[in-house]
Amino acid sequence: MSRDVTASRVSPHAGRRFDSFDLPPEVRAGIQRAGFTHCTPIQEKVLPLTLGGRDVAGQAQTGTGKTAAFLITIFTRLLARQRPGRPAAPRALVIAPTRELVVQIAADARLLGEATPFTIHAVYGGIDYRKQRADVQSGVDVLIGTPGRLIDYFKQRVYDLRSVEILVIDEADRMFDMGFIKDLRYILRQLPSYDRRQSMLFSATLTHDVMELAYVFMNDAVRVAVTPEQVTAEKVEHLVYHVGVHEKMPLLIGILRREKDSRVLVFVNMRRSAERIVRTLEANGCSAAAITGDVDQRRRLKVLGDFKEGRLPILVATDVASRGLHIEAVTHVVNYDLPLDPEDYVHRVGRTARAGASGHAISLACEDYVEGLEPIERYIGFKLPFEVPEDDMLVHPVHHPPRERRPARDGHAAGRTRRRR
Repeated sequence: MSRDVTASRVSPHAGRRFDSFDLPPEVRAGIQRAGFTHCTPIQEKVLPLTLGGRDVAGQAQTGTGKTAAFLITIFTRLLARQRPGRPAAPRALVIAPTRELVVQIAADARLLGEATPFTIHAVYGGIDYRKQRADVQSGVDVLIGTPGRLIDYFKQRVYDLRSVEILVIDEADRMFDMGFIKDLRYILRQLPSYDRRQSMLFSATLTHDVMELAYVFMNDAVRVAVTPEQVTAEKVEHLVYHVGVHEKMPLLIGILRREKDSRVLVFVNMRRSAERIVRTLEANGCSAAAITGDVDQRRRLKVLGDFKEGRLPILVATDVASRGLHIEAVTHVVNYDLPLDPEDYVHRVGRTARAGASGHAISLACEDYVEGLEPIERYIGFKLPFEVPEDDMLVHPVHHPPRERRPARDGHAAGRTRRRR
């Protein structure tokens, strides 16, 4: 069973103790199994409100423990009430923008809810269409899904939403960024009215659009923010290397060889860059794999599982992985390409220094992307320390893999055209 729920395995002097809350024995058992003792700041602010039945709009970065906060609330509320409605009518609905986040929330829910009698199912695109459909149809208490797959099954009447007692919208700002807001509003309009359910919304930023969503679909939600002025995680050590494009790969290999026992997440801006970097790293003795938006879901879950369990030390990813992934013990995030959007810098480096740990964020600022450095510094509110790498930090020679042969097009064979007769 995964133990990647992000919550407080930090100093015993961190926050309020979980055993000080009036929680059912089944929920206490889940918290103990996860190894939690003390609340993180977001949990300490949210739980007294949500356990008391209040709606909450919470501002918190990923990795701060919000998932555990809303799951503890869900299980506590459902245990206190009898099931209304038919089995294929979820009592709790959690909506998240990405497949990876849905998978992670479901894993966390099964860990924290192991001692409860509730059936938990996740629905998302790219895999197991019929199996997910059959699972939900057979009965579900807690349904976790992406907007598209939720709407698909709802319109087929696989389940109904009339029995939803508690709603969670996670990564609400990302819903807007990814164009899901129309789908999200459709789902919310199918639910019982806001005064007949409890609702929680979480977002890295509580923008005007996000708060308008809370105003329309929630019942006098209490706004809760955790250190909103602290944009990046506190225990991240930042460093920028100013390099030429031709120096980036020699420097990356040098960094990876120096940090042999580390778990490293490398971010790039383009899919083809991720694939090329993985091939080059493999050619130079570094075990790596890539996840991008077009990687098959089964393959993506396999790669993520290997990375989480430590079988794969290096993961190369586009920004599909910068949000929603709760992977413990990521020691280094390397921005091989500086992100085009300053906010993406925060989400990328947020993959390290989680649950009280420390981490390193290393960025390679080349001539192609260095113009993004100043907007990033304005956004995070401080200047990033920088260095020019010494020659001995660069690995030479770099072994390059053979070029991949492209499939022949119609009328062509191995790049040669047939001669007309």
